[in-house]
Amino acid sequence: MAFYKKQFNEKFGVYYPTAIVMGQPVPTKTVAKRLSAMCTVTYADVMAVLGELAGVMADYMAQGKSVRLDGLGTFRLTLKTKGVEAEEDFDFQKQVRAVRVQFVPEREGAQTKGSVSTRSLVASGIEWLAYDQAAETPSGGSDSDSGEDNEDGGQSGAPL
Repeated sequence: MAFYKKQFNEKFGVYYPTAIVMGQPVPTKTVAKRLSAMCTVTYADVMAVLGELAGVMADYMAQGKSVRLDGLGTFRLTLKTKGVEAEEDFDFQKQVRAVRVQFVPEREGAQTKGSVSTRSLVASGIEWLAYDQAAETPSGGSDSDSGEDNEDGGQSGAPL
């Protein structure tokens, strides 16, 4: 099940639901364990492939290519830049503020005009529950690993 909470937008004066994340991110080791249990590939093999995936993707994107992973989506580099008014003031190095990776989830279903398609990473029939802070467990509600092998830089267990 997924969770949402009520947010107030002061600029427009309206309330809207927003999705929240519970607990720690699922670490790579947990994903590898689950993948190895679902197929004939060993845990060590899955970890080896996942460990090299980011570097391979970064290399292809550095060559100006996008990377599409079937069933997942497409990754490509984008730039956050500052514009200049005169063409003679154009200086790539001075204008680039950040290099980012844009992810576009893969679509499933027909993609013709008037047809309906869905993002493959968005499961159909998600059960959404209102977030109740009083019901949250001190551990952050994790149902698998304790998060001690978290590889994301140590995010807190609080929802975002």
